[in-house]
Amino acid sequence: MMPRSLRFRLLAAAVVSVAMALLIAGVSLVLIFEHHVEQRIGMELETYLDQLTASVAVTDQGRIAFRQELADPRFAKPLSGLYWQIQDEARPTLLRSRSLWDTVIDLPADELTLGTIHRHLLPGPGGKTLLVRERRFIFQPAREAHHIRIAVALDEQLLVDARNAFARDMLPYLAVIAVVLLVAAWIQVRIGLAPLDAVRHGVAEIRSRTIRRLGRAYPDEVMPLIDEMNALLDGQEQAIERARAWTADLAHGLKTPLMVLTADAQRLREQGVVSIADDLDQLAETMRRRVDRELIRARVRSGVQTQRPCAEVGGVVERVVRTLKRSPSGTGLGWSITVPEKAEAAILPEDLTELLGSILENAVKWAKDTVSVTVTTQAGIVITVTDDGAGVPGDQLDYLGLRGVRMDEQKQGSGLGLAIARDIVEAYHGELSFANRPEGGLAVVVRLPTVC
Repeated sequence: MMPRSLRFRLLAAAVVSVAMALLIAGVSLVLIFEHHVEQRIGMELETYLDQLTASVAVTDQGRIAFRQELADPRFAKPLSGLYWQIQDEARPTLLRSRSLWDTVIDLPADELTLGTIHRHLLPGPGGKTLLVRERRFIFQPAREAHHIRIAVALDEQLLVDARNAFARDMLPYLAVIAVVLLVAAWIQVRIGLAPLDAVRHGVAEIRSRTIRRLGRAYPDEVMPLIDEMNALLDGQEQAIERARAWTADLAHGLKTPLMVLTADAQRLREQGVVSIADDLDQLAETMRRRVDRELIRARVRSGVQTQRPCAEVGGVVERVVRTLKRSPSGTGLGWSITVPEKAEAAILPEDLTELLGSILENAVKWAKDTVSVTVTTQAGIVITVTDDGAGVPGDQLDYLGLRGVRMDEQKQGSGLGLAIARDIVEAYHGELSFANRPEGGLAVVVRLPTVC
């Protein structure tokens, strides 16, 4: 299966390409070297042919002789790899270099043009292959002509050894070139994929609401992707706005019948039908709270996606507490507020207001004498709201904040306040937890991120 990593694919392609290119280059260089060495050897052998031709003589007995030995000492060393041989075709006369020892180069019986150099690959001493240069000429010092064949040969293994030595010497340099090319390919891949990293960082900034759209500072090849992503974000934002408007219209459309239902309940109460009026009031209140919750959820979800949230915690706490102090339940309570200066949370101010309002409203409902709000900033923003009420049975703590769950049916309410708080906290990737205090009462702890 093809790896999914684009970087791995590009680097793998670079490794294969570099390996193939260096292999072809290495083989080509070895072949070129071998060709030039073979040419150089051929020229050297032809030079020896000229020297041998100039040294041939005929004795008074009509036999060919060799006037002067060649200077290369390899001709005198047995089986040195460099040989010469002179043959008189008309007479059984054969002259050889000492290096041939008891071996005769078996020249082919081909027709040679006088003075033309022929090239052969022939077996030599020890079964080795020889590179042979041969020339035929007529030597006529007196009345009798001598048809002479002169051959000079070199052991082909010397050429093979030179070629192999060149290949071995070339390998370290090819390895260095391979490393350099692979490093260059790695750098090229890094530079080539850098725009994708920039896109990823840009998307992360959009997700954190640092920016709203990706900019135009990208290569031309990446810009179609950027344009499509920006168009997608535009379409998403428009869809969210339409959903918010639709939710608001639906909520407002429901509030009018609820107001009528409340008015009918009041008239029934005035007529003495109290039980039915109370049922209608409770039903209307439940429906109103549910409508409010859906409005809040729609606003929270759309607001988190389209805006960069940041709220000054102290100011929001002060406003919510001031409002609750004027409520019938909060008038006679004592309040303890501890908020550090410049405490900011990554949440929209209106959502933090709704969050604290739901939690503090629940605390005011159950408190006997005191409600406290404590804010710390050691690990994000931690808001702790406590009351001195009866608390909640331990086996029911996990049910707090679930939709419609009420711990005491005797208290007025719909059970949606803490559920709304949980929705808001989860929308901002925070945490909401509940615990009973040892001295009595409930502690609600909210943890929110601080990056604004």
